[in-house]
Amino acid sequence: MDPGLSSVRLTVLEAVHTLSSSEDGGYIFSTLQSLKRYLGGTENPALPEEQEEFVRLHFSAFLRCLVGKLSLGWLELLPNGQLEELWASFFLEGPADQAFLVLMEALEGAASPSFRLMKIARLLAQFLSKGRMAAVLEGQCRQQTELTFPLLQETLLIKVVGLPDRLGNCLQHENLAEFFPQNYFPLLGEETMRVLQAVVDSLRGGLDCSVSFVSQVLGKACVYGRQKEILGVLVPRLTALTQGSCLWQRVCWRLVEYVPDRALEAVLTGLVEAAPGPEVLSRLLGNLVMKSKKAQFVMTQKLLFLQYRYTTPVLQSLLGYLAMDSQRRPLLVKVLKELLEMWGSSSAVRHTPLPQQLYVSKAALICLMHLRDTELQDSRDELLASLMAGMRCRLDSSLPAVRRLGMIVAEVVSARIHPEGPPLKFQYEEDELSCEMRALATPQPAAGSPLEAGPSVAAAAAETPDKQTLDGGVPQVRPEGSDSELDSDDEFVPYDMSGDQELKSSKVPKYVRDCIEALTTSEDWEYWEAALRALEGLVVRSPAATREVSVELAKVLLHLEEKTSVVGFEGLRQRALVALIVTDPARVAEYLTSQFYTVNYSLRQRMDILDVLTLAAQELSRPGRLRKAPQCGSLGPTCQPSCAVAPTWRVVVDERVRRKTRRLSKGSSRQAPAGGPNEFNSVAGYFFFPLIQGFDRPVVTFDLLGEDQLVLGRLAHTLGVLMYLAVNTTVAVPMGKALLEFVWALRLHSDASYVRRGLLFAVSSVLLSVPAERLLADLPDELLEARSWLADEAEKDPDEDCRMLAVKALLLLEKVKDKLLPLPSP
Repeated sequence: MDPGLSSVRLTVLEAVHTLSSSEDGGYIFSTLQSLKRYLGGTENPALPEEQEEFVRLHFSAFLRCLVGKLSLGWLELLPNGQLEELWASFFLEGPADQAFLVLMEALEGAASPSFRLMKIARLLAQFLSKGRMAAVLEGQCRQQTELTFPLLQETLLIKVVGLPDRLGNCLQHENLAEFFPQNYFPLLGEETMRVLQAVVDSLRGGLDCSVSFVSQVLGKACVYGRQKEILGVLVPRLTALTQGSCLWQRVCWRLVEYVPDRALEAVLTGLVEAAPGPEVLSRLLGNLVMKSKKAQFVMTQKLLFLQYRYTTPVLQSLLGYLAMDSQRRPLLVKVLKELLEMWGSSSAVRHTPLPQQLYVSKAALICLMHLRDTELQDSRDELLASLMAGMRCRLDSSLPAVRRLGMIVAEVVSARIHPEGPPLKFQYEEDELSCEMRALATPQPAAGSPLEAGPSVAAAAAETPDKQTLDGGVPQVRPEGSDSELDSDDEFVPYDMSGDQELKSSKVPKYVRDCIEALTTSEDWEYWEAALRALEGLVVRSPAATREVSVELAKVLLHLEEKTSVVGFEGLRQRALVALIVTDPARVAEYLTSQFYTVNYSLRQRMDILDVLTLAAQELSRPGRLRKAPQCGSLGPTCQPSCAVAPTWRVVVDERVRRKTRRLSKGSSRQAPAGGPNEFNSVAGYFFFPLIQGFDRPVVTFDLLGEDQLVLGRLAHTLGVLMYLAVNTTVAVPMGKALLEFVWALRLHSDASYVRRGLLFAVSSVLLSVPAERLLADLPDELLEARSWLADEAEKDPDEDCRMLAVKALLLLEKVKDKLLPLPSP
């Protein structure tokens, strides 16, 4: 055996024996000083071969011995902390990876709490603050070019990334701030940058290095959900360093390429969110999507189709990255086809929530903005087919927001794909969303090229100067006698004509039968309009005469069409129908419900039937309805124009009297609500049961279970309202049973979220209207079925509103159960 190598082992054994048996502080100090020469950096360092043997074979065991001797009494063998400083120097100046592993092993094995545990924890915090973590990572980068130790790397990887969790478990309430995740991972990001700088310097010096271990650390930290902390440090630094250095760009590409597949999604997601733009993302990733199938799946599928939580700038960075290189642009065309294919799928329209549809729409418009006309030419027909299919599905939707989104996207995409054809235009109000969607699809001019700014910029610049100055600022001379001077009427004050009324040459009908005759046969359109406006007041004031012709009048109003441009025509017709139902509820409701399932009615008329039945039921169930004084606006011909002006002086007088009157005491001014019978009680069955009987029998022009799901959703809401208004009535229990059967029959049928909302609202109405005792006594099976369905809806329904309604219905069901089945007393 080589005597030089054996001397190192003998020296270490003697030092361990001294530490174990001696209590002489000076002797222990000199022993440790003699071993310090094997770490270098002293006046008389050991030979390189001896240093290598000490580090490779004896250093870890010696550190464990030092940890084992750690105690308050042992450190006080020498004054002024001399022994503690020398003891700590072995951990802070020796091989960083071995020191780190020994410290972590000691922390996890120490009893909590103890002096040794806290001393080692503070030493580890000092280890981190001195930048020794960078030495741990850098050592693995250099070792991988020579000899790799997979088990050592895996152990280091777990302990480096899991340090906050492990120390949190060990130290618990005594944990140090340096080990908190929000503090540790930014520090790890700083150390990673130091390692990458060292790697770049080594490559410039002609030495080989590998960033594989750093990639594994980055991937594992991102998998732990710490992308924001670590990438928040890395991305700004790398953005600046890669801007003018190809070497830094290649190091970044290798850094991401070596990330394990299981962590690649987390890293790419964090980079896409942290990168300030597509140019930066392209410098950081290179052509990674062309080299890695996993990266291509994440960037072109996962982030676009399976997730929709990212903001519009993130989408612009992602799709702009695909558009920045000629090798990646075919992927952009492929993504656009798949986006429009999903946008045109009727199943996707029914089953995806509105935020996801908006997300996919924005992504498609951004793709169009980046693609050139020559790239769109080959697939124009395919894209237009998908666009038209999606537009048709959305225009058939019962949700106004979905229809509006379909209109906006169809306009923008069609103008971009087929610019030479006639423009597609819809009528909708402009808002921030429509402006944003148009801006996303507008091609952006190249930076620094004023000629590409387009004629609109030049035109705007031309209009900027004052219109009164021409050719070098000379004021434009106005011709004498110009209109602006001769016809100026600024000095005149406009006359107040707000109280003027239009003079009518026709008389106003005074009887209900006259109104029917005018609405059916009159050719005098002013008289026809006057009859429509007077009808509501005549019905309210003449209930006996109205009941004689109630069904005939209901038929006239139901089929009434607007022959002139009458302001508020729909409201006048609706209020007249509501007043008619309130006056003769049984006969008119029976007629309207019978017409709901009859052929040759439009969807608008069927929905009008549901609306007026709901409003009439609300009016009938309102307490104190008969005591309400008729309003002036519905009195018809007897309401004189002065009725709104005459009380003005009385109001002024009453106000003066009130201010000048002194009252010693004043009772409560609030009147108790007037009581009275619920008039809806006796007629609820006429409203409810005929509507719920024929929903499953399609007719030639009306199929509730097929294409007419908008009316089906409105029907479900109407039945729920009628059920709620029938609270405390004798017919509430059979109504509730029938409504639950209706819901159970349709629970799995409809794909429209509007219909599911109506069904969930109907269930809540049953739980609110039917007494709890009757629910559990008469409807136990229906409640069990409804409970299982509600739980499934609350968990799995794609529509957020449906999930919220299901949760509320479940809470109501729990209240019913708790009311009748109280908790047993302890």
